[in-house]
Amino acid sequence: MKSSRFSEEQIIGILKQAQSGMKIVDLCRMHGISDVTFYKWRSKYGGMEVSEAKRLRVLEAENRKLKQLLADTILENNAIKDVLSKKW
Repeated sequence: MKSSRFSEEQIIGILKQAQSGMKIVDLCRMHGISDVTFYKWRSKYGGMEVSEAKRLRVLEAENRKLKQLLADTILENNAIKDVLSKKW
């Protein structure tokens, strides 16, 4: 996945500028982003503070690790079942 040019802190700052009354078109032009990107950010980070965004990043990383562990365990279980199902 492509990493963003902007950190969560910067994204939240941009969203706060929009909440303060700045036009979204001007805001997007100033920061060099598309309006689609702005609306995606608003749906993900809207109403968040910086500390909440950092916590979200930590939780997403932990979730990714747990999903990988689960996938590895399922793969191992299937391999063991396959070996045990064969008749010697």
